[in-house]
Amino acid sequence: MDIKESVKDYYGKRLNGSDDLQTDVCKTQSCNMVKTSPSTREALELCNEEVVKRYFGCGLVFPECLDGCRILDLGSGSGRDCYVLSKLVGEEGFITGVDMTPEQLDIANKYKDYHAKKFGYSKSNTEFLMGDIENLQKAGVKDDSYDIVVSNCVVNLTTDKRAVLQETWRVLKDGGEVYFSDIYADRVLSEELRQHQALWGECIAGALWWRELVDLCKDIGFSGPYLVVSNKTTVESEELRKVLGKNSFVSATYRLIKSPRHDNSDQIFEATYKGTLPDHEKEFVFDVYTTFKTGQQQSVDAAVANILRISRYSKHFDLSNESTKRSEPGRDAYQTADPFIWLKTDGGTEMSCCPSSKKASSEKPCC
Repeated sequence: MDIKESVKDYYGKRLNGSDDLQTDVCKTQSCNMVKTSPSTREALELCNEEVVKRYFGCGLVFPECLDGCRILDLGSGSGRDCYVLSKLVGEEGFITGVDMTPEQLDIANKYKDYHAKKFGYSKSNTEFLMGDIENLQKAGVKDDSYDIVVSNCVVNLTTDKRAVLQETWRVLKDGGEVYFSDIYADRVLSEELRQHQALWGECIAGALWWRELVDLCKDIGFSGPYLVVSNKTTVESEELRKVLGKNSFVSATYRLIKSPRHDNSDQIFEATYKGTLPDHEKEFVFDVYTTFKTGQQQSVDAAVANILRISRYSKHFDLSNESTKRSEPGRDAYQTADPFIWLKTDGGTEMSCCPSSKKASSEKPCC
């Protein structure tokens, strides 16, 4: 099976919208939408209907502090996330989408002027490139050229995740961030599942075992992965459930930062959030373990302290120059990044949020 051609055919010719999917894996959970900022909701409402109809994603890839940023979207599809981001970065920012599916790119390019006009811009700040995200250099994406890289339920559709992350490292500026949603498995998938054509298109057959992401980050040099949110996924097709057996999957959003790693550091720093991030005046949620409350000191390890110093978040924090010795062992990287453990706690989605987008209720808000 030629996986790339199969995926291109699936998203270019077979799917006309998210209703054609056989699972809810490639659908953004309704519970995620509750947490969107007012600025993001406004941008979503301004997106063209045809662009939104052809959107396939499993999360929200709109991080904080975006004004004036250059952002690269890997597997940009019909362009929905690109257009939301183009509104959030402002007219001085710039968005590049890369996708390998001609039909999706045609839709994305069709509405560049439409969205520029909607946002009140003198010209479009968005471009779309035909390309393979495993080889961004061939698509013309230069070294150290982007502040942020996002991706929404696309890395799982690639056969070489290492190449994707290595290319991402190459094109990011120092201190830059990868903020991406993807599908993860609770174990290494069998070769039989890896060869299932429908499960590739449904974002399942190519899913990483989540521990593999941790190892890839270590090998390539990213600080992280830092888990932001995880949601349970469901497979409604009885036929596909039989094929999947006991394998479980989640959609999860992670941050990776292009900054020096400090694994198992015993040094602690004090950080104070100023409350100056737009739409996040009261608090800033860095990951599932670390929430910065405005004006309150928060202890952080050396890795997070370094991120707060060199990233675009630096001006929003006061950070101690001197560290203290950690009084207790730091978290193991595997524990920190495990999206399945988080689902089983009061802070996750299985107990306090909806397990399926179809069961989300406005009477019982999620997340």
